Amino acid sequence: MHGFSRLGSGSGRISGGGGGGGDSPTLMTTATVMATASPPTSPTVSPRFRHSSSRRKSSSSVYGSGKSSGGPPKLENFIERIVYIFLSAVFRRRGVLLFAPIFYFSGMLMYMDSLSLLPGSRIGGGGVGDRSSSPPGSIYRSPQVFEKLWPYMQLDTNHSYNELMSAWRPRLHQTWKPCVNWSTASSGLSELPKSNGFLIIEANGGLNQQRISICDAVAVAALLNATLVIPMFHLNSVWRDSSKFGEIFDEEFFIYALRNNVNVIKELPEDVLHRFDNNISNIVNLRVKAWSTPSYYLRKVLPKLLELGAVRIAPFSNRLAHAVPSETQSLRCLANYEALRFSKPIQSLAEKMVDRMIRNSSISGGNYVSVHLRFEEDMVAFSCCIYDGGEEEKLEMDNARQKNWRGKFKKAGRVIKPGANRMDGKCPLTPIEVGMILRGMGFDNTTSVYVAAGKIYRAEKYMAPLRQMFPLLETKETLASELELAPFQGHSSRLAALDYAVCLHSEVFLTTQGGNFPHFLMGHRRYLYGGHAKTIRPDKRKLAILFDSPDIRWENFKRQMHEMLRHSDSKGYEMRKPSSSLYTFPMPDCMCKQQELEEVRNIDGNITVTIS
Repeated sequence: MHGFSRLGSGSGRISGGGGGGGDSPTLMTTATVMATASPPTSPTVSPRFRHSSSRRKSSSSVYGSGKSSGGPPKLENFIERIVYIFLSAVFRRRGVLLFAPIFYFSGMLMYMDSLSLLPGSRIGGGGVGDRSSSPPGSIYRSPQVFEKLWPYMQLDTNHSYNELMSAWRPRLHQTWKPCVNWSTASSGLSELPKSNGFLIIEANGGLNQQRISICDAVAVAALLNATLVIPMFHLNSVWRDSSKFGEIFDEEFFIYALRNNVNVIKELPEDVLHRFDNNISNIVNLRVKAWSTPSYYLRKVLPKLLELGAVRIAPFSNRLAHAVPSETQSLRCLANYEALRFSKPIQSLAEKMVDRMIRNSSISGGNYVSVHLRFEEDMVAFSCCIYDGGEEEKLEMDNARQKNWRGKFKKAGRVIKPGANRMDGKCPLTPIEVGMILRGMGFDNTTSVYVAAGKIYRAEKYMAPLRQMFPLLETKETLASELELAPFQGHSSRLAALDYAVCLHSEVFLTTQGGNFPHFLMGHRRYLYGGHAKTIRPDKRKLAILFDSPDIRWENFKRQMHEMLRHSDSKGYEMRKPSSSLYTFPMPDCMCKQQELEEVRNIDGNITVTIS
């Protein structure tokens, strides 16, 4: 947002500029700030203190008593002097600039305080509030936008062209491929140094948070020269999945793939376990702080490992820093992209589902779009956003929050502002919004779409418009039979693994909300597709404005969506920054630049790509 360019004597107004195509664009908003006190109008004190020969004289001053002869009034005490200096600074032309930030931020605080549920500042106040007074982007009005645009979408269908055929432009500068000399490609068995002891870790969270823990544990085990025991999985209160490592990942292959780097065993030897009364809980649990460095492990954990012969770290989520030496990063790469394969039952069904999606996508050459749709009840409740369900939605969301988080959202002093959340891009996209995004980008009704999700909140209501826009829509429940899915039901991590596999092999992946699932997929897709993520990351702040504009023209909406697609394409190749995760940005730690490409335009206008 831009601050004041000038302060008048009345009320000031703050105007924000429209967000661009960046990751964190600014919202276009306007707020009225409380009127500032007008400068004194007495002829003895000019607001601008103009120094002219015709300055008026006055027998008394508003700042104090005494004679005035064209100069500053006579001040009787220290307090009067301070007040005089302050006011003179404020009303000097340069003084305005000094105090403008104070007025600006004061106005912003008052403005943001008005961004609540509309009405009220409690979670879920019934209805959508007074639309006429609500800031742009703070109200869910996507159904009205869809009603306006749907006739134009139908007319705009072009069966001879689908955006899937050229969603991602050819890279004309460089290509990447895995650069680590993976142990799985080498024959034989390298002899590892004598182990310093056994490392036991507990992976917590959902599927991909567990995946982080596993890969980090491999790196830490190598760092400590420890024998890694196959990680245990903590029964998460939200996921409620009791699956063990071998029921989600291929345990035998994991051990084999790491054989030349880290010694991995399925369980502690009996003699070691006997030393701890056959109870793993008796093994000392080291409380390692989050994002610990390799030097921390060598100073704090290694001595205990050498002393006790076995140590336990639980929980182990995010217990290794992003920035570590290259050899440690290489082991993370090896574990994540090569050693971790889904278990044979998951892999078998996933392959069938991918094949079915490819067959269903014959019109677009076997290419399909996958969408990670985070519109489950718990996600909607946690976001504290308001949609169009009225009092019934409010009651359901209140119950869901109380069930899953037990008063977390009712703590004294906590104020939730759904309007501000929506404007800040924190609300999960609904199915109808996902459909409009894809249609606006040029994916017509012949596009095959796979939706990866849990149980969609009010699916019958919210999924209908998406199916209307994309008749060739599939989920794991439609793509696989009840008999095929039966072994996975009740196990959210195994079902998520099926979604992960189908999304991994799609031509286009659309992420609608943050989390480990899309972040891991973006990185894995970069690893598979020459360094490009092939992922659409929509600008949800800009979308909040667009979806709050029922009168928007279809051509304008399309133009905005194509700009978002181009931005995602340009961001497809991204290098890891020191503070970023290798699991999202595998370049340059896991991948190497292979060759430079040059674009050559022929006389006839065609483009030829040559290797330099």
